[in-house]
Amino acid sequence: MAVLDSKVPKGPLSDKWTLHKNTINLVNPANKRNIDVIVVGTGLAGGSAAATLAELGYNVKTFCYNDSPRRAHSIAAQGGINAAKNYQGDGDSDYRLFYDTIKGGDYRSREANVYRLAEVSSNIIDQCVAQGVPFAREYGGLLDNRSFGGVLVSRTFYAAGQTGQQLLLGAYSALNRQINRGKVQPFNRHEMLDLVVVDGKARGIIARNLITGEIERHGAHAVVIASGGYGNVFFLSTNAMGSNVMAAWRTHRRGAFFANPCYTQIHPTCIPVSGEHQSKLTLMSESLRNDGRIWVPKKKEDAEAIRAGKKRGVDLPEEDRDYYLERRYPAFGNLVPRDVASRAAKERCDAGYGVNKTGQAVYLDFAEAFERYGKVEALTSGNKNASKEEIIALGKKVIEKKYGNLFDMYQNITDDNPYEVPMKIFPAVHYTMGGLWVDYNLQTTVPGCFAAGEANFSDHGANRLGASALMQGLADGYFVLPYTIGDYLADEIRTGPIPTDTPEFEQAEKETRARIEKLMSGEGKHSVDYYHKKLGLIMWNKCGMSRNAQDLQKAMDEIKALREDFWQNVRVPGSPDTKNQELEKAGRVADFLELGELFAKDALTRNESCGGHFREEYQTEEGEALRDDENFTFVSAWEYNENPRDAKLHKEDLVFENVELKTRSYK
Repeated sequence: MAVLDSKVPKGPLSDKWTLHKNTINLVNPANKRNIDVIVVGTGLAGGSAAATLAELGYNVKTFCYNDSPRRAHSIAAQGGINAAKNYQGDGDSDYRLFYDTIKGGDYRSREANVYRLAEVSSNIIDQCVAQGVPFAREYGGLLDNRSFGGVLVSRTFYAAGQTGQQLLLGAYSALNRQINRGKVQPFNRHEMLDLVVVDGKARGIIARNLITGEIERHGAHAVVIASGGYGNVFFLSTNAMGSNVMAAWRTHRRGAFFANPCYTQIHPTCIPVSGEHQSKLTLMSESLRNDGRIWVPKKKEDAEAIRAGKKRGVDLPEEDRDYYLERRYPAFGNLVPRDVASRAAKERCDAGYGVNKTGQAVYLDFAEAFERYGKVEALTSGNKNASKEEIIALGKKVIEKKYGNLFDMYQNITDDNPYEVPMKIFPAVHYTMGGLWVDYNLQTTVPGCFAAGEANFSDHGANRLGASALMQGLADGYFVLPYTIGDYLADEIRTGPIPTDTPEFEQAEKETRARIEKLMSGEGKHSVDYYHKKLGLIMWNKCGMSRNAQDLQKAMDEIKALREDFWQNVRVPGSPDTKNQELEKAGRVADFLELGELFAKDALTRNESCGGHFREEYQTEEGEALRDDENFTFVSAWEYNENPRDAKLHKEDLVFENVELKTRSYK
């Protein structure tokens, strides 16, 4: 049994990372060129890690299932990236970013990792500016900032509503440079199917060429898993349809513990579900909550009339509107954290105040922002007697400059013009805070196997604050992993090249082929999507925004039965020896069917509410999350079992020496 040693350095919180870097083992530059590293996933975390490791001199192989790293799901991030530079002079600091992140995660994060994240955040911005990332700038040329949920300062750097795309292009350019130098060997359209462990150490992977169907062996001295999160276990989520848990789960099957699987983030600002035809949901950036006000009708009869098409929300007078976040959380208003905003929207819709045909939507309204910005624009341009129409027109231009591509995207999807009528939004599955358990060095419980970005569990606790995903991905890839991986690789300089003709590689390939054959041998009654949709409904209805013991137990039973039916009756047409997208999907859904049951088991085991994990049995009189710090201040790290309900729980106790554990309040 692996020992959960987090390897957190001793010493004051603010000195831990510096002291650690000063004392860990290093690899001589001349030796780095004799060491091979595999990076699985080429989004922000994987792409930045691969580029930096290659720049340091390591030989790197990258693997991604897309045709280019530029198509990684990191590209979909809209709102921004946090950094504690205090450009606004509003009191920000490394400690405040650290504290906001710990509090936002409902005190279920590891202190040392979160402080390190805050500490290196400023370096990320400098790095990206040097790469040419076109961050928004103020009139004087300085980088601009905006606010996100759960904080009282402006620390989010952004590039309109396409921050992820611009940051990914920066990482991709750095990666391309190393490809051209011959230090990175890219394997695009390849999917990792297994981790190869030799003498207890990660020594390579088994991958499938998604064009030819060929099964390949790849050896290395270390493997980095940077393959993103598992939100698609719900089928409907804001993730790209290809996003999956395969690399992380296959690593879990080989001995890496999986931590906090039930910590899944529900994003409050998504375009509502419109019908059963949908295969994914669309995120509207949290940055919109800076200027948009969220509301529902005060009267049920108004909500019913709106749902029936007899009234329009835009025509409802101000006194008949319930700005429920501003009412319930006056200090933070519309910028409460995502879990709080999501549950509040669900509560209003469950009570009968929803505003679309399904009753599962609330309004996000920019009318007040049009007028507020328009007045400023009119005055600064010398028009002191502007009419209301002129003011609103000027305000719309300001909003268009800040969020124009988001407004266009919303109109293209819904055919509603958000400049004229309020947006309709509803919560949806977004990010996963759980993932592979890692220590302070980002190493899993399998020596030589590391995990970065959303693939690991380390920084966000039970709820991720907005604009922190890009921060963690780039922090891990640019500034953490390149240091810490050397501590492990310093003992590998005499190992020599890793051969792939060993019994361990032979056995791993044999098991991979057998699994593919089993997938292809189903009786063919139902498609892969049939099972994925059924799993998604179980997960959303019983493991979604709120959970209870009875539903979680039912979910475990239903998922187990669905998994058994999947292996018996799934239909995977075609051949495994050529391009076969249904086979790709089948392998991913097979892993989701195991993960889903472990997810429910983890949620059932944690008898408290915290962050995105909301157990109905554990809530305050006001309906807020009720933590149990005496019994559940730990990380749940699960050891693999082929029957997920029999997985063994290991605990990493969370020690808080620098913050006081207390009930979160955003009032």
